[in-house]
Amino acid sequence: MRFPFITRRAEEPQESHRRYRRKGGGGKGSGKGASGGSTGSSSRGSSSSVTIAGSSRSATSYGSGGGKASTIPSGQIFAGRIEGGGTRDQVFGSSTYGSGYPGITGRGVAGRGFPFLFWPIVWGGAAGIGSTAYLHDTEYGSPDNTSRPGGPLMTSVFVSSASTSSNSTLSPTTFHILADNTTLISLISAITTNCSSNINTSSSSSNTSNPSPYNASDPNAPQPESAIGYYRASSVVLTLNGYNNSAALSSDENATNTPLPTGIDTTLEDCLNQTIGAAVPLIDGARSINTGVGSVALLSMLFVVLQRLVV
Repeated sequence: MRFPFITRRAEEPQESHRRYRRKGGGGKGSGKGASGGSTGSSSRGSSSSVTIAGSSRSATSYGSGGGKASTIPSGQIFAGRIEGGGTRDQVFGSSTYGSGYPGITGRGVAGRGFPFLFWPIVWGGAAGIGSTAYLHDTEYGSPDNTSRPGGPLMTSVFVSSASTSSNSTLSPTTFHILADNTTLISLISAITTNCSSNINTSSSSSNTSNPSPYNASDPNAPQPESAIGYYRASSVVLTLNGYNNSAALSSDENATNTPLPTGIDTTLEDCLNQTIGAAVPLIDGARSINTGVGSVALLSMLFVVLQRLVV
């Protein structure tokens, strides 16, 4: 017998974000809902299944997120931390690692909860020291950690078609997206729909249809100083090749971001930014029920109670 469960959503609507043109390499509060901006797509994406703390969950592109936040139970990884509750209008962060957490400021991801259930990306390499220590926290494992919700970290390359045109006045513009495997595959589908006219799919550098594992030691891989935007509690990052933001490597949390290079393809940048914000998969609802012995006994008891109420 199957018992339906009701999912509670956030009881108070969040204030809608507006998208502002980034200044100084990605400012705070960038973002607009799925119906706004230049993406031109209001269709809902298909759902994909990921594994969260041992239970199957459905993550939906263009979904609203939300659901009741809960505490991770004892005996599970990151027990005692809060997970869930993050909504679509809380997805956008800034160019700072550790941004995109609803109601939390400051850089770094150490000891934090999981408002969107996905873990933050990790930059790999040895544990950092000094000003870069916050970029190399080891508590979430290595980039190829298969326990990560959505799978290991993968990266995809998006080369601007405008900047590679023979008569273009734009500088060569190449972006990377780094995220877990499930999220990246979903985003590629949305980006292909929204931004395909701005992407040079024939470029030998592009791998939009075939993401590659993130290798921190690869000099061509995304780097923390090239990040221009973090999303969904820093579990997704958009980077720009050739951008070197000294603030990311500074010991001063209030350091001013290095301006983005001039002459880049801002049309593709804007499309990627808005599509990630609108389409990055979010998970709704409470945990899936565990079908262990204890849960089966509980369901049997509920069935007896319901029978008596009916009689």
